[in-house]
Amino acid sequence: MFNVFNLFQSKPSPDKIVNKWCSDIRAQQRVLDRQARGILVEEKKVEQTIKQLAKKGDIKSCKTLAKEVVRSRKQRDRIATSKAQLNSISMELRRQLSMLKVAGTLQKSTHVMKAVNQLMSVPMLQRSLMEMSKEMMKAGVIDEMTEDMLDSIDADEDVEEEAEAEVDKVLAEVTEGLLGSIGSANAARLSENNARVSEAEENESDIDLEEMNSRLSALRS
Repeated sequence: MFNVFNLFQSKPSPDKIVNKWCSDIRAQQRVLDRQARGILVEEKKVEQTIKQLAKKGDIKSCKTLAKEVVRSRKQRDRIATSKAQLNSISMELRRQLSMLKVAGTLQKSTHVMKAVNQLMSVPMLQRSLMEMSKEMMKAGVIDEMTEDMLDSIDADEDVEEEAEAEVDKVLAEVTEGLLGSIGSANAARLSENNARVSEAEENESDIDLEEMNSRLSALRS
């Protein structure tokens, strides 16, 4: 049945649509900023713990925590990349808006399509980007989303043998050369001097490690 109210319903103008998208993008950038700050705070706590454990000669625990630092730094790098991609989408949308008088409508953009596809693999952005991508499809800015952009999110989540050099670098940096590749001699000496650690101290260390690992994992997810 014909609805008379449809006569008074008009589609939002392109500039209003773009302004809404840009506002949503700024909101997502703030979310990423908060996550990055939270990760950095926990990372600094872990580094302090590494220094303390290094003085006790607890090399095994130091390496475990150093791997968490490597993961955290990589996550902060990914967040910085995601922010840059969000910013590039916003700039492209603004550029299209400035050309609207000439083009008449918003144009399809492979740049926006590629950036949205890549950002869709960031868990905390998926929900909002899914909604935005639907609106962009309706506006003709991007094509229908594909499923081949979800492969890279966990590619380097685990730090294994190929990243051992990064772990050693973090150990050397945090302990100022006491541990890591440039402090291997010191590490061996510390290990000998502190081979006998009381069971209570070991249990306490394990609890702290579990706590820190769980906090960092929660922030990275």
